[in-house]
Amino acid sequence: MTTVSATHARTFRANLAELRAAQKPSSGTAAYGRYVNRPAGRVVAAACHRIGLTPDQATAVSAALSGAGIALLAVSSPSWGPLVAVLLAFGYVMDSVDGQLARLRGRGSLRGEWLDHTVDCFKTSSLHLAVAIAWFRFPPADDHRVLLIPLAFSVVQSVTYFGLILVPFLRATRDPTRATPRTEHPLRKWLILPTDYGALIWLFVLTPWPEVFLPTYTTLLVLAAAMLGLALRKWWLELTDPADTSVANGG
Repeated sequence: MTTVSATHARTFRANLAELRAAQKPSSGTAAYGRYVNRPAGRVVAAACHRIGLTPDQATAVSAALSGAGIALLAVSSPSWGPLVAVLLAFGYVMDSVDGQLARLRGRGSLRGEWLDHTVDCFKTSSLHLAVAIAWFRFPPADDHRVLLIPLAFSVVQSVTYFGLILVPFLRATRDPTRATPRTEHPLRKWLILPTDYGALIWLFVLTPWPEVFLPTYTTLLVLAAAMLGLALRKWWLELTDPADTSVANGG
C-alpha cells in the first residue's frame, strides 16, 4: 500500500484522477448528491489531500460549517437565508470530502465512520428545529400552527436517515452474499430528490420571501413524507422473513 507521506507528494490532478477511478457506486443516490456534491467533494478532497488534511479533520470542518449555518438560521433574521444556504452547502461538500480523503489515504476507520454519521445525525435533527425557532421569531404566517411543519419535517428526516443507515446493515446481516442492486431506473435519481439534503439546503435562499419559502418548504415536506412512506413499505417487505406467515398474510 502506498504510504500517506508519498501520496501527499502527488499532484492535485493525480489525486483527482485516483478519486474518479475509485468512486463508490452511485446507484440509489439522488441527483444533487450524484451530479453536484460528490464531484465538488472530489475536487476539494484532491486539494485538501495535498495539504495533509485528514478525514476526521474534514468531518470537523463539515460540522463547523453546518453548525454555523444552522445557528445563523435560528438566531438571525430571514434576510440571512442565502448565507445560511451557502454555509450548509459547503458543509455538505465537506461531508463528502472525508470519505474521499479516506480513499486517497488508502484506509478508513470505524471511528471516522462513527464520527461522520454522528455529525450527520446532529445536522439532520437540528436543522428543522432551527427553522421552527426562526418561524417563532419571525412568523411566516399569522397561524402559529405553521410551527408544526418544521417539527414534522424533523421527524421525517430523522426516520429517513435512520432507515438509510440501518437497513443496509440489516440486509448484510440477513444475507452477507447479497448481490449488487439491480440496474437503477433512469428517473429514480430525480424522483428521490425530496430525500436529498442538497435539495433542502438551497431552499434557504428563499427565506427573505416567506410567501415563497413557506409553501415551497411545505411541499418538500409532503414529498419527503411520501417518499418515506414508500421506503418504509419497501424495507418492511424486504426484511420480512418468508417463514413468518402472519406477516405474509397481513395478520
